[in-house]
Formats: sequence, structure tokens, C-alpha cells
Amino acid sequence: MSTELDKQLSSQLNNLLEQAVNDPDKLETQEWLDALESVIENEGPERAHYLMERMVDLARRRGAHIPFSSNTAYVNTIPADLGEHCPGDLVIEEKLRSMMRWNAMAMVVKANRLDGDLGGHLSSFASLANMLGIGFNHFWHAPTENHGGDLLYIQGHSSPGIYARAFLEGRLSEEQLLHFRREVDGKGLSSYPHPKLMPDFWQFPTVSMGLGPLMAIYQARFLKYIDARGIADTANRKVWAFCGDGEMDEPESMGAIGMAGREQLDNLVIVVNCNLQRLDGPVRGNGKIIQELESDFRGAGWNVVKVIWGAGWDELLAKDKEGILQRVMMETVDGEYQNYKAKDGAFVREHFFGKHPKLLEMVSKMSDDDIWRLTRGGHDPHKIYSAFKVAQEHKGQPTVLLVKSIKGYGFGKSGEARNTAHNTKKLDDEAVKAMRDRFQLPIADSELPSIPFYKPADDTPEMQYLHARRKALGGYLPQRRQKADEVLTVPELSAFKAMLEPTAEGREISTTAAYVRVLTALLRDASLGPRIVPIMVDESRTFGMEGLFRQIGIFSQVGQLYEPVDKDQVMYYREDKAGQILQEGINEAGGMSSWIAAATSYSTNNRVMIPFYTYYSMFGLQRVGDLAWAAGDMRARGFLIGGTAGRTTLNGEGLQHEDGHSHVLASTIPNCVPYDPTFAHEVAVIIHDGLRRMITNQEDVFYYITLMNENYSHPGIQPGQEEGIIKGLYLLQKEAAQTKHRVQLMGSGTILREVIAAAALLKDDWGIAADVWSAPSFTLLARDGQDVERWNMLHPSETPKVAYITESLQGTEGPIVVATDYMRTFAEQVRAFIPQGRRYKVLGTDGFGRSDSRAKLREFFEVNRYFVVVAALKSLADEGVISAAVVSQAISKYGINADKPNPVSV
Repeated sequence: MSTELDKQLSSQLNNLLEQAVNDPDKLETQEWLDALESVIENEGPERAHYLMERMVDLARRRGAHIPFSSNTAYVNTIPADLGEHCPGDLVIEEKLRSMMRWNAMAMVVKANRLDGDLGGHLSSFASLANMLGIGFNHFWHAPTENHGGDLLYIQGHSSPGIYARAFLEGRLSEEQLLHFRREVDGKGLSSYPHPKLMPDFWQFPTVSMGLGPLMAIYQARFLKYIDARGIADTANRKVWAFCGDGEMDEPESMGAIGMAGREQLDNLVIVVNCNLQRLDGPVRGNGKIIQELESDFRGAGWNVVKVIWGAGWDELLAKDKEGILQRVMMETVDGEYQNYKAKDGAFVREHFFGKHPKLLEMVSKMSDDDIWRLTRGGHDPHKIYSAFKVAQEHKGQPTVLLVKSIKGYGFGKSGEARNTAHNTKKLDDEAVKAMRDRFQLPIADSELPSIPFYKPADDTPEMQYLHARRKALGGYLPQRRQKADEVLTVPELSAFKAMLEPTAEGREISTTAAYVRVLTALLRDASLGPRIVPIMVDESRTFGMEGLFRQIGIFSQVGQLYEPVDKDQVMYYREDKAGQILQEGINEAGGMSSWIAAATSYSTNNRVMIPFYTYYSMFGLQRVGDLAWAAGDMRARGFLIGGTAGRTTLNGEGLQHEDGHSHVLASTIPNCVPYDPTFAHEVAVIIHDGLRRMITNQEDVFYYITLMNENYSHPGIQPGQEEGIIKGLYLLQKEAAQTKHRVQLMGSGTILREVIAAAALLKDDWGIAADVWSAPSFTLLARDGQDVERWNMLHPSETPKVAYITESLQGTEGPIVVATDYMRTFAEQVRAFIPQGRRYKVLGTDGFGRSDSRAKLREFFEVNRYFVVVAALKSLADEGVISAAVVSQAISKYGINADKPNPVSV
């Protein structure tokens, strides 16, 4: 596109120079301009661009201050004489779009006439209809044997229009349209793109603003990754992401555009639907959003194509020899442009063209209706087609299309370009009739009150054309693959034998180290090894994973153009074109987006990939919670590894690094399977179970596993413990001594070791037996209990079921005391399923973290072995089997300050 841009840049420079008020030598200025015009005419704009760059470079080197500008004139990037016309039958395509607009409107309005609380959106699709129509009819491939399929991130609020198209295609029934946003009975359509709710239709959830463009960028990079590694041929595939101009204010929308430019993701196209409106008002009422975004994207290395004006403006711009029209276009702010389209042609004549007498003269022979028909580029099929074709063919850069449109296009005074357009979901009879007339639909006046759906007979030219266009592009979109065709073999649990055995005497390792060993074993597996995707966010050395750098390399499209400073080390930093590691830098949102792309590859690429994203647990689900929820919606499959987990494990890092609540957040995502293991054998069993469920069974779940950097010895697995580990609870050690009193102690993660120590203190200091339970997943125990509780409520006449945790604890003696490195809410989840009459006491790390030694932090948060002992003794005292004085003795013996402040309030 450099040719077109250079032409416009020179034109813009010409205009700016001509407008200079204090030009000291107008004759010299004109000579320079004439010379530039001559170069453009005789040698082409590329030569002119070269000369201008040389002159600017010379001036800067000689000390001249020439500010950089990444903006071009407020006109279409592709000049009228260089644009390509859409090859389709535009008469039929316009008829089809009219039908889709009508059916989308009917779907939402009918739903809200029945139930005004359902909501829905009409105006976004109204502004997008032409763009989506051109894409579906001429550009976007479905998956075939020869094409992996293009990936579409549809602007979430335009879903009614996508349903309207699928209805015409015969993919959705009228009954389904009538049940828009009525999903409970299984007949309806989801409000927005939701793969969880419509698993064979929607590919990506996009209505959480900003996540669509962010995920699309990393999806495009992931296509490059699997192509470079020889896993799938993705060279002819594109990622297209549609988003609104208001959505670009979300940090996630723009947060990764630098990476896309740096990585030269020419398989990526982002289309920003610039209808100039947010939900409540203009996006940049006092400015120009298209110019702002052009500057941002061009500066980040993108190919920027602006589609601002429809063909009707071409003749006026051609007459604009003095640049007055372009100047007025540039000076007019978006709030004014919105106002023009909310009024009429006479208003536009007076307030836009009336800004300069020569512009009024320019349109003097045009009627007000003629002026009103001067449309924006987003509603001109030829302008859109030309821009899409440039985006499709451009190499070496990602492309952003900044397309100006009208929100609520077609609604007339009922909502077109008005601040209320976003909330439009009800139209009165007059507005419905006006829309019928505007789009020339053959619906009788007598039928209008019922707002019928309109679908021509299958043998009509329109329907035949609709199907023919999709047949030429391989089939219908959007569509989603639910299961991969390929089958990978998961190794036996014995493949992790080293992690299942006790650590050697005197040897201590962390669960993080155990995880790295499991991952290393998987990387060596012939079947799964190539499909493992290790993802890091600049903390590989923290987690002891730097050994993978040399072993499998870090993915880079250009390889390694430098000699790393640690080249003389065994574990040096090695980048490679076919590297296996995705190293995202200090960027949790990017790491999560890469993980999502890999975790859904079974669907998008028909290739099973197994991503392991390893990060500080504090910077995991808290920081990227919206993305984690989207991953659940997308039916992601993979492992999220929260390293240095728990409130007291990462002891020196303090408040914003210490995690005591990620498991509470993980529990909110229904298809997230969370674990807080303590020992290496638990880590191995859990990962093996995840591989079995996600690869062998192709279940739509993902695993969240927290790990610690604390070194200690590990007992190894005992026969029969595997089932309990997976379900979330098993008896780790049974106290053989027969004493007068007994308690049940329970824990997870690093604090389980404090629980084990407490059991020894109870026996040695107080003569009380304590059985110790490892609870790798309180969340899974709670879910099981809730399932059982619900079944029993709904089957009152049948033999009640018993929750797993209830069954496990039945027959045991004494109160139950739990301690974890997480908020008390984490273990409180299972209180309802503790055997009736049993006392249940929970210790946890509620409050803000802080820096100190692990021992001091566990004392501060009251989860160390001494507090576990005191809690056990107090529970026995409350049951009346020991004296309260014994509890006081323990508090004194262990030096506990009974009057210290509650850690929650400190």
C-alpha cells in the first residue's frame, strides 16, 4: 500500500504547505511543490517518497526539528482509481443483506415484545452488515482438505445478524430464532458468541470487550508457530477480528499490537468498525478516532487501510483541487459527523458544506437527498471489497482496516447514529414499516404487526447465490469442530516413576521441580512430546525451567540474530525458528492468550496441543480472570500452572506477590479442575489424569495446579491412593497408637507439612492421636458434594447418595481441623458435607500478604503447626472431652500471643 499512501502524503504535504500563513518566499515554495509534482508524474510516488525521506533525513541530521507524523489525510487509503470493484452480483447481495437486517431486527424485537427483559442489540450489526456480507461472500474460507479454514472473531453485539444469515442458509430454524436469548429449554440461541452454549457454531467468545482483538493476535501468532514446527500447514489461513471503535479503549484491545507488528503477523486482519459511538455516546466527540487509531497502529508497524468515504464522495474529492474539502473533513470532529447522520441532507448542507463557500458551490446542483445519499465507506460494497482484498494479499505486516460506518444504519429516526442506538431493542410499528420500505422487502402491511421472518424459496436466485458463494469458499461459517480427528497416546502413569517414589534420604525438592521433571518426561515422549507447548512469562529461571531453553528452544520467526550473553553456559538462552517454548515476556495476558490458542487447537486446527502455562500464581487467575472465564467458554484444554503458590510460600515478595485466593477464583469456573498438591506423586497423578481426560477422552476441561518453591522430602505414592488424589482427598497417614482421644487433621499444599508436624506434636506433647489427610482439591470435593446434595433433593424416594468426603470421613473419630495456605473460604466449601455432628475447624491465610520468613508468616497468619495443635485442642475442649485449661497450656507452651491483632485487619 506504500504507493497509495505516498500519493496521499505528498498531497497532504502540498495542502499543508499551501496553507502556511507566514510563507516568506511563496515563489520558492511553489517551485519545490512543482518539482515534487513532476517527480510524482514522471517517476512515480515511490521515487518521490525516497527523495522526501532523504531530504527529511538530511534536515534532521543538520539539526532541523521535523516532528514525526503517522497520520495521513482523512480520506480513503485506497484512491478511487486504484480500488477494485466487488465481482459479485451486488443487486442480489444487497437483497440478501436486506433480508438479514430484517430478520435480525425481527428476532430481537419479537423477543422483547414478549419479554422486555431479554435485551438484545440491533445497531451494531446494522453498521456491520456490508462488511460481514463481503467477507462471507468473497473472502472467508471454511475448513476443507486443502484449507484449514479462516478464523473469525465476530464483534459480539452483532450476533443477531450472524444468526439471520445462518437462518437463510438453513443452518438455524425459525423456532431457534424465536427462542433468541431463551436457552434454558434447549431450543434457543445464545445472546453473544458462546462456544460453550453453541459448541458446533461459535468459534470464539468476543463480547468481553477487548479480549477479541487480544486473543486474535495471539491466535495468529500460534498459527505461525504450529506451521514453523511442521505440525499443521497454516500458510493460507487468516485470522479476522471485528471490533468496535469504542472497544479500542480497552487496554487489552491495543495491548499486543506491538507484538503483532514485531512478529510480522501478515495472517492477521483486524477490522475496526468505526461507527463513532460507544454504548452511551461518541467515542471521540472532540476528536477523530480513525486518525488516532491510524497513528497507533502505523507506529506499531501495521499496514493501515482507512475506508472512510463511499463512492459518492469520489467525484467531490476529485474536484477538490484546492484541498478545501479535505481540510474540512479533517477539521470536522466525530461528534459533528455523528450529528450529521442523525439529521438530514439539509442539515449536512448547512453545517458541513456550509463551512466554506466553495464547498456550498461544489454541492449547489445536488439536492438534499443527493447529499444525504453520500454514504460512509462502511456501507459501500466496492470500497469494502477493495480494502478486504488488500488485507488478504498484504505480506510482511498485520493489517488493520479502519472502516467508518453508521450505528443503527437503516433505523432512520428511530435510532440511526443516535446515542440511544446501542440500546435499541424495541421498534414501534411505524419504525418497522419504515425499515420494510427502506429495504424493499415483500412483506404485506397486514403482516407487519407480527414482524414475520422473511426467507425466500430455496429455488430463488437469491438463495441459490447465497449457497453458491459459501460452496465456493468450502462451506458455512461460523462453524466449530468439537473434537479433533487425531488420536494421541497418553503414556502410562509409570512414565513418571521417578516422581512416584520417595525422595532419596537427605534429598529435598519442591513440587515445582517435580512438575519440571514430569514436563521433561512428556517432552521426551514420542507421541506427546512434539505437542507440548511450554508457555512462560519471563520467569523460566525462577521455576527452574531454563534447562528447556537449549533442549527445545524458544520460538522466534527470525531465529536468533545475536549471540546470547550466556552462550558459554549449558542452559543458555536459545531462540529458534522451530522453537517449542512460547516466551511472552512480562505479560500475563499475552501468556494466557497464547495458552488459549494452544488449548483450543484441537478445535481450530484439528491438532491436539498440550499447553502448560507456568506463572506466579498471584499473577494468574487474579490478573487474567476474564481470559480464564473466556477459556472456559471456549472449552479450552490444557494446564495452568500457578507457581510459587500460597500466601506464605513466596515469603520475601510481599503483598502483591503472595497468593492466598487463586483457588477461590478458580472455583468459580465450572470446567476448571483445580488442585493444590503437596507432594511429587500427587503432581504426577494429577497431570496424568488431566492428560487422560483432555487427550484420550477429549473432555472440555482444563486443569489449574498450584506449585511451591519450597524444598522438602516426599513420601512417594502408596497403593490405592490414586483415586483419592484425583477426587481430592485421601488418608495420608493413620496414627497407629491407641490413645484416649483422636482428631482428624487435613491440609493441602505447603501447609499440609505443618499439619503433619502438628500431628506429631499432638501425640508427643498431649497424648492425642491424629490421622492426617491430604486434600489436593477442596473445590472438587465441594462440587461432588453439591452434585450429591442436588440429586438427593430431586430423588427424595430413592436411597440417598453420599458425598465422597462424607463417605471418607465416616467411621473416623474426633473433630476435623483443616489448614491451608489459602483463605478460609477455600476449605469452607466442604463444611456442608462433613458427617453430621462432627466439629469442623478451618484455618486459612485471610488478609494481605507481607514479607518475612516462611515461619514468621505462618505464625502471623495462624496456620503453622502450633495453631493447628491449638485448634485441635480447642475443638476437643468444645466437645467437652478435655479441659479448656489444656488449650491455655498449649498457647503458653508454644509462645502464642493471644492478644495479637487479627491478620485480616492488619
